[in-house]
Amino acid sequence: MAQSSTENLAAFVAVAELSSFSGAAVRLQVSPSAVSQSIRTLEQRLGVALLNRTTRSVSLTEAGARYLERIAGPLRELNAAAEELGAEADHPSGLLRLNVPRAAYMTVLRPMLSRFLAAYPDIDLELVIENGLVDIIARGFDAGIRFGDLVERDMVAVPVGPPLSAHVIASPDYVAMRGAPKCPRDLLEHDCIAFPAATSGQIERWVFARGEERLELAIRGRLIVNDSSAMAQAALDGVGVGYMANGFIERFIEDGRLVRLLTDWSLPLPGLTLYYPSRRRAPRKLRALIDFMRADRHPAAPRIDAVFG
Repeated sequence: MAQSSTENLAAFVAVAELSSFSGAAVRLQVSPSAVSQSIRTLEQRLGVALLNRTTRSVSLTEAGARYLERIAGPLRELNAAAEELGAEADHPSGLLRLNVPRAAYMTVLRPMLSRFLAAYPDIDLELVIENGLVDIIARGFDAGIRFGDLVERDMVAVPVGPPLSAHVIASPDYVAMRGAPKCPRDLLEHDCIAFPAATSGQIERWVFARGEERLELAIRGRLIVNDSSAMAQAALDGVGVGYMANGFIERFIEDGRLVRLLTDWSLPLPGLTLYYPSRRRAPRKLRALIDFMRADRHPAAPRIDAVFG
């Protein structure tokens, strides 16, 4: 419904309910002549007279009474919806739906989740955790988080989270049994925990860099997982050597439950990026999350004693 049509309907309802053009003008905060013009425009469009006018009174015609009965309720619903949207524009509220990989949840969202929800009690947050790339528009998500090199160019992209680099990790028991690799190629003799690429499903190659040197390895291993937490847990359990971004495994390294290997070959990784469609304005609830992420520098992330705990 066009805005002008809505304004004409609002003028008609106000005149009908108040039996007064001047009273309707006061309610709508417009001039009496504007109310009269709205009624004339509406009657011309419908092709019927809606109001009986005299110098002393205004009343509904039979057609006007039927029309009022049909439109008064829907018009109130439209006005209520507009008021709710206006309130949301001023005050973040509603359901915020995000699609994220587990690495983004553990690295970016989990450390600040309780504080964000406390700061915005009228926002409900739904997190769908999956590693594969999805169409966030088709599936009704407000935004997604992925590594920056996977985000389409037609999206608005906001960097989030800490700088990332590739960590090679294993449990102390595994290293005691199999030894520590001295160079990346030594990993070809180890049980490496494989991870399928989100775009192709092919096993990701492990990439290393040191100075001007760069090396890619097609690693071998008996375990393939498509979840960062599963890889970290498998490494904790001594199943093999893992290759993953930092962000939530530091605690295990500090506690001595994991050992970091080949540290001088660590490769910087594309950072995590929150993204949403560029062709629509970010809703206030999403803007609240983005602003909170930018401002939040809480030093103590929640302790992670077990990956799946």
